Amino acid sequence: MSTEQQLIEHLKKLSDSPTLILTIGNILKGDDGAGPLICKQLSKAKISAELIDAGTVPENYIHKIIKMAPKNMLVIDAIDFGEKPGTIKIFKPEQLNSLVISTHTLSPRLFVDMIRQNIKLDVHFIGIQPAQIELGQSISEQVDRAIRLLCDILIGVFAHKHQQ
Repeated sequence: MSTEQQLIEHLKKLSDSPTLILTIGNILKGDDGAGPLICKQLSKAKISAELIDAGTVPENYIHKIIKMAPKNMLVIDAIDFGEKPGTIKIFKPEQLNSLVISTHTLSPRLFVDMIRQNIKLDVHFIGIQPAQIELGQSISEQVDRAIRLLCDILIGVFAHKHQQ
């Protein structure tokens, strides 16, 4: 099964319960802007998941997330996990260790733990391997392709169910 198909199958399991898609990133730093760009694209689509673009400060949204009380949260971010640029990979918070580098200050594990102290929540991180995250750079071709692919997958999985 392809990585894309594995991702689709994994996400389909979440689509029947309240899901929050939280994106993280800095649009001024090249591929680090992948998360916010995905949120912008998804906000134009009719999907059943809630959306939050947390920018570079996901910790500012902890209380809002607790109040929303989703059953699932997908956190989308540019994460350096040592693969080819544009590679998309899904992680459980427990898999995020010192080998996985987020470009943001608060540890992803700590962020999730702070939320889980208040609500029961199934969390999945979707990482996109960046090519470059320099200030003033634009999105790389590889990450741009990954953004479009991931948006298509998320829109397909979380499309509003139409009456038959």
